[in-house]
Amino acid sequence: MAHPINILERYWTYTSFRPLQEDIINAAIKGEDTFALLPTGGGKSVCFQIPALAKEGICIVISPLVALMKDQVNALQNKGIKAIALTSGISNSEIDTLLDNCIYGNYKFLYLSPERLQQELVQDRIKQMNVNLIAVDEAHCISQWGNDFRPSYKNISILRQLHPTVNVIALTASATPQVIEDIITELDFIAPKVFKQSFYRPNIAYMVFEEEDKYFRLEAILNKNPQSSIIYVRNRRLTLEISQYLEQKNISSTYYHGGLNNTVKDQHLQDWMHNKKQVIVATNAFGMGIDKSDVKTVIHINLPDSIESYFQEAGRAGRNQAKAYAVILKSKNDDTVLNNQFLNVLPTVDFVKTVYRKLSNYFQISYGEGVYQTFDFNFNDFCKTYKFNTVTTFNVLQILDKSSIITLSKQFNKRIEVQFIVSSGQLFNYLESHKSFEIVIKSILRTYGGIFEHSTKINSSLISDKTGMQEDKLIKVLEQLEKDTIIELKINKTDAQVTFIQPREDDKTINRIAGTIEQQNTLKQNQIKAVLEYVNNNDTCKSVQLLTYFGEKDINDCGICSVCISAKAKQKINTKAVKNNIIKTLETGDKSSKELYKLLPYNEDSINNTLKMLLEEDIIEVTKTNRYKLKHI
Repeated sequence: MAHPINILERYWTYTSFRPLQEDIINAAIKGEDTFALLPTGGGKSVCFQIPALAKEGICIVISPLVALMKDQVNALQNKGIKAIALTSGISNSEIDTLLDNCIYGNYKFLYLSPERLQQELVQDRIKQMNVNLIAVDEAHCISQWGNDFRPSYKNISILRQLHPTVNVIALTASATPQVIEDIITELDFIAPKVFKQSFYRPNIAYMVFEEEDKYFRLEAILNKNPQSSIIYVRNRRLTLEISQYLEQKNISSTYYHGGLNNTVKDQHLQDWMHNKKQVIVATNAFGMGIDKSDVKTVIHINLPDSIESYFQEAGRAGRNQAKAYAVILKSKNDDTVLNNQFLNVLPTVDFVKTVYRKLSNYFQISYGEGVYQTFDFNFNDFCKTYKFNTVTTFNVLQILDKSSIITLSKQFNKRIEVQFIVSSGQLFNYLESHKSFEIVIKSILRTYGGIFEHSTKINSSLISDKTGMQEDKLIKVLEQLEKDTIIELKINKTDAQVTFIQPREDDKTINRIAGTIEQQNTLKQNQIKAVLEYVNNNDTCKSVQLLTYFGEKDINDCGICSVCISAKAKQKINTKAVKNNIIKTLETGDKSSKELYKLLPYNEDSINNTLKMLLEEDIIEVTKTNRYKLKHI
C-alpha cells in the first residue's frame, strides 16, 4: 500500500497535508467510520480520495450536486485517475456500460447522487464491485436540521447493506452539534472517529456595514482592495446590473448565473479565475468546487438566508492565508426583505397538496399513474393558469423535487420542430437568391432525415455548433424561412422539464412528507432569526458570533472584525476633537456624510456617532437634501 504522503505528492504535487487531513486519511485507511468537519477550503475531497487510491478497489462517492461531481471527476481524470459520474440524462444502456466499467475496468471512483441508489440496476452492480470506501460528501444533507436537507440522503444506508464490511467517511463544511449527531446516527456509525477543525479563520475580517448607498461603499471597498473579489447577489438581474456599474467606475468586472449558456459561463469564470477581471458578481450557488486561493474580498449585497450558507460563501476568501474580508452590506429595510423573501413564502402542507394536484391535472395524469413520465414545463404559464404565487409555488416544486416525488430540471430551453413544405427543387431555387441561409438549411438536412415528410424536433445547440452561428441568429433564420413559406416552424418555450417519480396519489403522496415540510419551515424560521441576530448584533465580535453558532466555546475576540475595530476606535478617538473638526468643516458650508468621510481623518462610525450627538445637542440640522449644516441660533 502506497503511503498517503507519496500519493499526495504524486497526484497533487503537495509535500505536506493541511491540518487534520492526515489523521482523517489514516482513520479511513484503517477501516474506521470517520466523520470530518472541515470548513470551506479545508481540503475535504483529498480526505477520501487518498484512502481510496491507497487501497485496492473502488470508492463510491455520494454527492448531491451534479456540477460538483463533474468538477471532481474532471479533476481526477486530468490527474490520470479513472473516475465516473452517473449524472442525470444518462440512458439505461449507458448506465449499464458505465457500471460494467466500474466492475471490470479498474476504476477508482464512482460518483452518484443518492437518488441513483434507488435504482435496482445500480444496487445490483454495486453489490458486484470491490468497494474499498463509501464517501458521503455534503453529509449535512442527511440531517433534517441540516442547511440543505435532502430526504433522498436517507437512502445511503442501502450501501451499508450492500457492503456491510466497508467503512464510511462523512464530510461537510458546515454543521451544528445537532447536525453532527444526526449524521453519525443516520449513517449507522460504530465507534466513529470524529475530526472537527475549528471554524476560526484568523485571516478573515468579518464586517457588517449599514449603508444607505450600498454601491458607494462597494466601490470604496474594491478600490481600497483591488485584488480578486466575489460579490454575491440574490437574483440574476443584479449580477449584470452591478457588473456594469463597476465597469463604469473602472473596476474590471464580470458576472455569473445559471441562466447563461455554458460557453459564456465558462468564459466569464475563466476571465475571473485568471485575474483578467477583478470582480465576479454571482448568484449564491457560485463557488462550489471552485478552488481560487487569492480571493481578497467576498461581499454580500443582500442578506444571506442562513449562517451555514454565509459561512461557506464567506470562506471562499483568503484561502491563501493572506488577510481577507467578508463583508455584508445592510440597509434599514433588509430585515423586512429577508422575511418577505424566505418566511412569507414558505408553503403550508395544504398548499403543497394543492400544487401537487394541479400539477398532475396540468399534465392530465390519472390517479395511480404518471411514473417516469417527463413533460416540458412552462412554469409561468402553470402559475398563471391556477393563479398561484410564483415564489411560493417554486418552493413547493423544490420540496417535491427534494422528496423524490418529481424531478425538476430548472433549465430554460426551446423545443423547436421543423418541417420543409416545399420540394427539393423549389428549395434549391430559393437558395439561389438566399445564399446566407445555405449553411443553416444544409446542416439541418444533413442532420435530420425525413424532415420533408414530417415535423421533426431539432437541437438548436447542435445546429448552432455546426454552423458557427449563435442560437438567437439561427432562430431568426428559421423564422424568416417560415415567413417565406419554406418551412413550418413550431417553437415552444419551456422553463424546465418535470418528471414524475411516484404514481399520482394526491393527498396520500404529500401526507408521507407532511412532517418534513413542517419541520423544514421551522428550520428556515430559525435560520433567518440567526442571520438577523448576527447582522444586528454590534456588541459581540462577529467571529465569536459565528463560532458560537457552530458550537465552539471559549473563543477570544478576533480583533479585526467590524465590531472589534469599532470598539478600538471608540477607545482611541478623542470625541471632542471629532466634534470640533466636524463643526469647523461645516463652517465652510453644508456637507453630506460622504463628503465628511473624505475630508476628515476619522473612521465612519466615529463620524456618524458624533453627528448623532451634534443633532441631539441641536448644534447641527439635516437639510431637505440630506446634508448637514450648522444651526444658527
